[in-house]
Amino acid sequence: MTRIAICAPATPITPDISAKVTALAESSFPTLTLDFHPQCFVTAGHFAGADDVRLAALLDCANDPSVDAVWFARGGYGSNRIAATAIAGMNRAARDKTYLGYSDCGYLLGALYKHRIGKPVHGPVVADVRRGEGASEGASAYRALAWLSGSSEGIEPALSGLQPAVAFNLMTLAMLCGTDLMPDLSGHIVMVEEVGEYLYAVDRLFFGLMPYLKGIAGLRLGAISDVPENDRPFGYTAEEIARYWCDRAGVPYLGRAQIGHTIDNRIVPFGLAVQPAGA
Repeated sequence: MTRIAICAPATPITPDISAKVTALAESSFPTLTLDFHPQCFVTAGHFAGADDVRLAALLDCANDPSVDAVWFARGGYGSNRIAATAIAGMNRAARDKTYLGYSDCGYLLGALYKHRIGKPVHGPVVADVRRGEGASEGASAYRALAWLSGSSEGIEPALSGLQPAVAFNLMTLAMLCGTDLMPDLSGHIVMVEEVGEYLYAVDRLFFGLMPYLKGIAGLRLGAISDVPENDRPFGYTAEEIARYWCDRAGVPYLGRAQIGHTIDNRIVPFGLAVQPAGA
């Protein structure tokens, strides 16, 4: 059996979400055991508990030698507030795990990658079980569970295993820049996605981000989803924005990637690894 510990470093989930994911795992992935930390359901204002509560839950999961992987329950906002302290508190057992999530949890993935702790992986969070409807409902969570059970079918198609790669939410990566959590991405293919931002804000994020990415091997653009309607057209598409700032920075633009806040969000292991979690 593979034991998956689930915690919420940023915002909480509700019991119905855990019930859906548990039922999906029991029906399709009987070799997986999902253990939801009680902290997943705690609410303190915006957060899944105060900073110390979220930190303690993350360390409970990461430092438990009986746990094979840590799956983040949800993004939102808040994991940056505990990331540095969490890294400092991780023990030897934390270095043998897969850490799966995306969006705000990119702060943790980046910090783990910088400090060479475990296997950070950009992929669906537990709350993505709500995505889709009808036959497609739960497809994102299914993809994550399949990865955790040893399947490679959900991997981002552009990954070759010949060049190291990472994937981040655009806002999260821009906020990481210049902090102690930012890993060295030289020589990496960097994939970025965004949700809920005006196109002018996407442009502004690229403006701040690209000076930190001049040494990368190239950039791929994931989904730019749920873009609000501005009072006037911005005049450039998301892909045109990405190409523009890549050209300005002298970074190769490599095309699109199937990552983002959509049901099609694919698996991107950080670094050179493309094998599934169980391999």
